[in-house]
Amino acid sequence: MGFADKAKDMLGDAKETAEGLAKEHGDKIDGAIDKATEFVTDKTPDSVDDKVRAAAEKAKDAVDQLEGEPDTPHPPSAPN
Repeated sequence: MGFADKAKDMLGDAKETAEGLAKEHGDKIDGAIDKATEFVTDKTPDSVDDKVRAAAEKAKDAVDQLEGEPDTPHPPSAPN
């Protein structure tokens, strides 16, 4: 087995682990994203709040894809 095959196997294992963790702890991850969003919007100028919230939604979408639930609507992060 060559280097590329070993790397491919390791990445496959990592993806499976990430999927399992997302399925098991998806709600906690979404909560952490919300807390981080609130913290960042509190510490940065209001002009970047929309960008921060958009990034948070993309992060939640990525978690949903790992959970196997793409296109799940999320409630918007509360504005300050």
